[in-house]
Amino acid sequence: MSGTTSGGGRSAAKAASAGSVDLLGVFMCLLAAIAWGTTGTAATFAPDVPAVAIGAAAMGFGGLLQASRALSGIRTNRGALWRHRGLLISGALAVAIYPLAFYASMRLAGVTIGTVISLGSAPLLSALIENRLDGARLTLRWTSGAAIGVTGIILLSLGEGAHAGVASGDNVVMGTVLGLVAGGTYALYSWTTRGMMQAGLSSRIAMGATFGIGGVLLMPVLFATGAPFLMSAGNLAVGAYMALVPMFLGYIAFGQALSRISASLATTITLFEPVVAALLAVVIVGERLPISGWTGVALIVACLIWTTAPLPRRRGRGRLS
Repeated sequence: MSGTTSGGGRSAAKAASAGSVDLLGVFMCLLAAIAWGTTGTAATFAPDVPAVAIGAAAMGFGGLLQASRALSGIRTNRGALWRHRGLLISGALAVAIYPLAFYASMRLAGVTIGTVISLGSAPLLSALIENRLDGARLTLRWTSGAAIGVTGIILLSLGEGAHAGVASGDNVVMGTVLGLVAGGTYALYSWTTRGMMQAGLSSRIAMGATFGIGGVLLMPVLFATGAPFLMSAGNLAVGAYMALVPMFLGYIAFGQALSRISASLATTITLFEPVVAALLAVVIVGERLPISGWTGVALIVACLIWTTAPLPRRRGRGRLS
């Protein structure tokens, strides 16, 4: 993309050119994945609240909090935001669509298929976006790492869903389509916010503006489906937690990560999210994970190590000084 490159964008570019990975960016991405991984367990404490309402409340209020945090910067940089309105509007629409598609996918096709398609497709779609729109090269290291991670998430999701009933054929087809929509929108808003950062906007402003508009777009959905939040203090507490921790603090960390590493690498690292979700389900909810699930956990961890660990330097023969 053209435009002035921010400090975070320069550091990411330098790291990429050196064949290394920004470890702080990786760490912030892992923090985001850990925060997001708590959402499934938290939702079990509000069983009367529809999944779509939980998604709208979490992403909606979380987005408005992001915007309020960055309000002064958004006002100061409204000219720059307007110049990059294509990225901003595309990202905001993706933010609004993502939680609705993701939770609807799991409701229709089951947790197993919904999780596999939504989270597993995001790194691949993100890399495709970068390849087509930015001209980024798909490295063998990333490709092999993504394959390991996607295999792991399939095994983990199959292990988690082994006890669940099988959805009807029509629901599976529609759930799969919505899962691809979720993966695509996740990849899209990751790419658009990083693009604004590379154009000179800070992580706070790019994330705040994108998620703020997306949050406003989600408010009608919340008003239409969110009445159960008011039925008990427990339901309200779950909604507040989802908005504050996974969607507000989690996306602050994700924004910092995107200012330092590529969107494709970031979405690959966040495959750690279902690992956290599965472990919490075992420890807190009391679910059991079969051997295939634990194998999936091991493969996802291997994917993270392979795609982020520094590679040893090769000594070239006859290297020129």
